[in-house]
Amino acid sequence: MKTSTPKQPGHRLMWKIYAIGWVVYAAFLATADQLDQVVAGQPDLGKAALSFFGMLPSALLLALAWPLTGCLERRRARLSTIVAVHAFAALSFSLVSQGPFWLFFGANKPVVWYIWPLLYHCMTYLLGAGVFHLIRAGDTAHRHALAMQETQRLLIASELNALRSKLNPHFLFNTLHSIIALTRKDPDAAETALFQFSDMLRYVLDTEKSGSDRVTLDAELDFVRDYLELEALRLGGRLNVQWQLDPDAGSEQVPALSLQPLVENSIKHAFNPHSRPGTLHIQTVRDDAAGRLRFAVRDDGPGVEADAIRRSAGLGLRTVEKRLVLDYGAESALRIDTAPGAGFAVAFSIPLETTGKPA
Repeated sequence: MKTSTPKQPGHRLMWKIYAIGWVVYAAFLATADQLDQVVAGQPDLGKAALSFFGMLPSALLLALAWPLTGCLERRRARLSTIVAVHAFAALSFSLVSQGPFWLFFGANKPVVWYIWPLLYHCMTYLLGAGVFHLIRAGDTAHRHALAMQETQRLLIASELNALRSKLNPHFLFNTLHSIIALTRKDPDAAETALFQFSDMLRYVLDTEKSGSDRVTLDAELDFVRDYLELEALRLGGRLNVQWQLDPDAGSEQVPALSLQPLVENSIKHAFNPHSRPGTLHIQTVRDDAAGRLRFAVRDDGPGVEADAIRRSAGLGLRTVEKRLVLDYGAESALRIDTAPGAGFAVAFSIPLETTGKPA
């Protein structure tokens, strides 16, 4: 399974919105500052230009809050430190932004004429800094989500490798023992079994070597057939398999080793411990209306309590479910239907990668 390094989110869109916002805001103030003249059709373009470009220093100064919030985040500053730093920065922003206007137009003005613009610029700064902090918090949450997803992928990759290397040692031992015994009675059948066994191992090695865990459904089904035919050497007439396969679904991409562990689970619990015959039913359905490929594996074995499934330390079902949920979402999680004496059925579905029926 391929993995990727989480990327840092870009902020080009943020700065585009920031620039557009300031342009619109400056244009609004330039118009509102001489609304009467504009309504009368006699706008003072010089005054409008002064009001418009007079907002540029504020826009540039407020942009400095972005690296400041980054510095506070990297230092993991306490809340009291963040509040103190931004209070000082807000006052500095207000004085620097409004200072030139006071110098040019502030002679002999009442105190209120100075206080309200000061508070206005402080609020502007605090609003901008707050938005920057929210954006950084979103970035942090995004990075954590990517890191968690990457951790899950690595965990599932390791479990998939374990599943590849596992191929149930008991199955390997029993298969080789059955083939050895078969060489004495039916050499041709033993040779066929060896080729099937070789195909299974090649399938596992090829999926590992390619670095991809996607195969066609036909390839996965061939792997399952080889597995069942080799198990039949040992189980004989006790194993009856019913196939209900959609002929239009064979070329669909599915996760490798996603169906075989479900079949192996039935072999392990429904057939191995018992001497009576049983039936294993394997179904695939291409549901074009829902845009999904559906799978079902069920047996008529003894079944099991629901609590026993949760307590089970088995690798196969757990790994398959984790891969499905991570790759396709919760809708693709395994659905298990079982009870003592009622057999064991497991089903799942994945999105179709092609639309419509194949030609």
